[in-house]
Amino acid sequence: MSGGGAQSAAAPAARPGAVARAAYPNALRATVDAYLADMRFGPPSGSTRGLEEAMHYSLLAGGKRIRPVLSLATARATGRDEHEVLPFAAAVELIHTYSLIHDDLPAMDDDDLRRGRPTNHKVFGEDVAILAGDGLYAEAFRHVLVHQEGAPGDVLRAVGELAAATGVDGMVGGQYLDVDGCAPDGADGLREVHALKTGRLICASVEGVLLLAGAPAAVTMAFRSFAAELGVLFQIVDDILDVTGTDDALGKPRGSDERHGKRTYVSEHGLAGARELAAQSHRGARAALARAAPGSAPELEQITDFILTRQD
Repeated sequence: MSGGGAQSAAAPAARPGAVARAAYPNALRATVDAYLADMRFGPPSGSTRGLEEAMHYSLLAGGKRIRPVLSLATARATGRDEHEVLPFAAAVELIHTYSLIHDDLPAMDDDDLRRGRPTNHKVFGEDVAILAGDGLYAEAFRHVLVHQEGAPGDVLRAVGELAAATGVDGMVGGQYLDVDGCAPDGADGLREVHALKTGRLICASVEGVLLLAGAPAAVTMAFRSFAAELGVLFQIVDDILDVTGTDDALGKPRGSDERHGKRTYVSEHGLAGARELAAQSHRGARAALARAAPGSAPELEQITDFILTRQD
């Protein structure tokens, strides 16, 4: 694809759900799944086994593993063996899982199902679910600091980016804007909410790998532009699927955003408008990727196309 942003002939149509979903780098997902399955938290015979069970219940519930797969795909795109960044990628997924457990709590989205199974608090109780999320967040940083190879300064920069992406200037701050309803009105305010709530962790999944490698600032900036647009695309499609998806495909009841009165791209732009925004964002992400890694990032291209066409 050229750097001018034109969609290639092989790229999917702009309407999520209207075409077969794009291919996905399932080999990278399998690598992530195998690594996560081997992770242990706490002593095997200790009194905290019940907490570890709750942590594993959500961590091993499946899914596309988009964020850690993005990390592995970024390693490949920059000429690095993806196995070298598995500890960082796993930390990203632990943090993502923690956020899902807390999102589902009655004080937040109050969801009973996640990926077709009862949510964590429905199985283990609200108290244990909160602790399971807390545990995953802490273990994420412990794991990457202990197991991620690299120059100490580069590892610390990657960990710092991961912490920033999930704190007040990232995911948690975006969640606050969402639940408090204090974001500015209009398109800019909506984009701010989701750039923090969803986009920052997606960006960190990509940028952290570049920081681990000590990549030049120009390279990091180029990939950051791609990842930022990819985060927007992910959220737009997520909002569309909350309206058009089926309960079985989504693994949870659709329409939860509307029930909670949340601002979404569909509520503010309508379904047709949101689909057009998704198409624009997809073109922007593909163009940014072509500039960042011309011809050397097939897995990142696959992920970008898959996000546009995903159905769950």
